[in-house]
Amino acid sequence: MSSGFLEDASFNQSPAFGDVDLFAADRPLADAAARAGLDLGALSACARDYGSAETLDLGRLANENPPKLRLMDGKGNRLDLVEFHPAYHALMHKSIGYGIHASAHETDQSGSDKPAAMSARAVRLYLATQAESGHMCPITMTHACVGALRAEPVQLATWLPKIQTRTYDPRPLPWWEKKGVTLGMGMTERQGGTDVRANITTAKGHGEHAEITGHKWFMSAPMCDAFLVLAQAEGGLTCYLMPRHRPDGSQNAIRFQRLKDKLGNKSNASSEVEFHGAWAERVGAEGAGIRTIIEMVNLTRLDCAIASAGQSRIALSQAIHHIRNRSVFQRRLVDQPSMRAVVADMALELEAQVALVFRLCRAAERALEDPREAAYARLLTPAIKFLVCKSTPQLVYEALECLGGNGYTEDLPMARYFRESPLNAIWEGSGNVMALDVLRAAGRHPEAATDTLSRLVRTADKAFKVGPLAQALERTLKSGDAERRARFLCEGLAKIAAVAALVEAGSPFAALYAESRLGSQHFAQYGAADLGNAETALIDRALAA
Repeated sequence: MSSGFLEDASFNQSPAFGDVDLFAADRPLADAAARAGLDLGALSACARDYGSAETLDLGRLANENPPKLRLMDGKGNRLDLVEFHPAYHALMHKSIGYGIHASAHETDQSGSDKPAAMSARAVRLYLATQAESGHMCPITMTHACVGALRAEPVQLATWLPKIQTRTYDPRPLPWWEKKGVTLGMGMTERQGGTDVRANITTAKGHGEHAEITGHKWFMSAPMCDAFLVLAQAEGGLTCYLMPRHRPDGSQNAIRFQRLKDKLGNKSNASSEVEFHGAWAERVGAEGAGIRTIIEMVNLTRLDCAIASAGQSRIALSQAIHHIRNRSVFQRRLVDQPSMRAVVADMALELEAQVALVFRLCRAAERALEDPREAAYARLLTPAIKFLVCKSTPQLVYEALECLGGNGYTEDLPMARYFRESPLNAIWEGSGNVMALDVLRAAGRHPEAATDTLSRLVRTADKAFKVGPLAQALERTLKSGDAERRARFLCEGLAKIAAVAALVEAGSPFAALYAESRLGSQHFAQYGAADLGNAETALIDRALAA
């Protein structure tokens, strides 16, 4: 029985967002999965799990109760442990159970890679990110580290059975005693950051292993069972695998200094660490550290783009849910022309993000067999990461604004989404690094880069004449001003690729995206473009009723 007026009145508030099939409600995603020939039923079950009110609330709890570092016990014994809230462990259990940490590396009975395995994993990553982004850090790193370990087949064969289990085992035990493991990485140092050639951490050889002394300025997910690290050996910068425990079962000499106090990503622990003669095994040839980790970096960059698209999607879903259930001036917000213009424009951006990241997944899957797909992945991975990860914070902010003052409160998830949204643009190389990597890829493989751009133009031209832009990109690339204009080259390439991806996907919005992003009347803010009668279709595809 109600006790009064305040308990009965809804006050025109939108209901809580939850218990949503994040797959069936997301037509751009469902279409991408269908094009890849994926198991739509299994993905829908996964999406209902991540879209449940219970799972979404785990994301809140994991971020409101961030990890804590315990350096020592009460008697002064060194622990170097990070303690997490049960909600974090529940999310890790769920995502490892769905194989997001390793399923792209699984093979069929013949030993061949499973068809579209990377795309299937990408869908699950996109879904899991919507529930909570921070716990995806060790998930992504585990997935990516397998790429680097391929440089040492014996190590890969030793570790892979533990990596590929679908069991999350957070116990602080030697890795061989556990039911499943996760892998992390520590590359950058205080004095160098992105310039890993400036690393001063050293590795001293001792027969079959090395002992590493030095530090890392950022080492995320410090409770992983082993870490790929870079250190200077006699032959130059080299990659090593450093387990948390030495072969005799004793704790390795990995000493955490503190956890980073970050803008967002609160559920995930990022640490500063010192190594005091830590035991490690070499991965790849001595002096080939950068070449060894490049496969890992390409995988993590792809994950950054996928996860950012997932962040865009959950923020937009919250906004559409709100405007469908909130009335202002005697009309629902979704029926207000100015609000529809804004949200439809955001939905158009999401259409492009989804088409683009899944086109990149397809290239990554086919790269070993198809030189043209390999060239696409090489040139476009940094460009797509640049565009998608940099587009997401603005989209998330606009979604937050759709909720008005409610969006700015910590009682609702939009503030958390907004704090999280810049991170993927920084992780694995910030914007300038991505732009320079596009220049580097084009410079090292100029014929393949020209061929890739030509094919993109031929496809994109079916929706919009991108030839003038492509010609401007080529002129700039060949000029002495290319490095200064690196962001122009990177963004222009990525937007041509986005138009081409929409065309390949058969999207009815390819021309609309191209005209609004590349046309003469392009404006910077969502809602300024004239999307005409496409507004309803875009909104309904972003969050199907």
